[in-house]
Amino acid sequence: MSKLIFVNLPVSDLARAVAFYEAVGAVKNEQFTDHTAACMVLSETIHVMLLTHDKFRQFTPRRIADARETTEVLICISAESRAAVDGMIARAEAAGGAIDPGPKQDYGFMYGRSFEDPDGHIWEVMWMDVEAAKEAMGETASA
Repeated sequence: MSKLIFVNLPVSDLARAVAFYEAVGAVKNEQFTDHTAACMVLSETIHVMLLTHDKFRQFTPRRIADARETTEVLICISAESRAAVDGMIARAEAAGGAIDPGPKQDYGFMYGRSFEDPDGHIWEVMWMDVEAAKEAMGETASA
C-alpha cells in the first residue's frame, strides 16, 4: 500500500480556502469535512487538510505562523508536463492566488513555478524529465 501524506494548513477563512483549492484541481472529501476542517484531495496519496485556526490549535501548543510574514514550509507537488505546471499556475491565479512568489525554474529537464494560496502558503509545482535529469546530473558530477 502506498503511503499517504496529509498536509495540515491553518486557514483564516475555510470557505475561501476550499474554493481556492477546488479551483486549482483538488476535490473535497465530504467524509472528513465539517465547519472546522476540510479534506482536499489532490491525488490518491496527497490530501490537504484545511483547518480553521481554532481547529489547528488543537494539534499544537505553538503559535500559528503567519505565512505572509514567515516561511513555515515550502510544499512541492509534481506535474505531468510543463503545460500541466502552467495550467495549475493559471488556475491558482484565476482563483486569486499570488503567482510566482519564488523564482521560476527552467533547467530544460526540470521546470517549476509557484503560487501562494489566500493564506500565504507557498506551493511549488514541478515537472521533471527523470532520464534527462539523471544525464544532466551525471554530466555535472563528472565535470
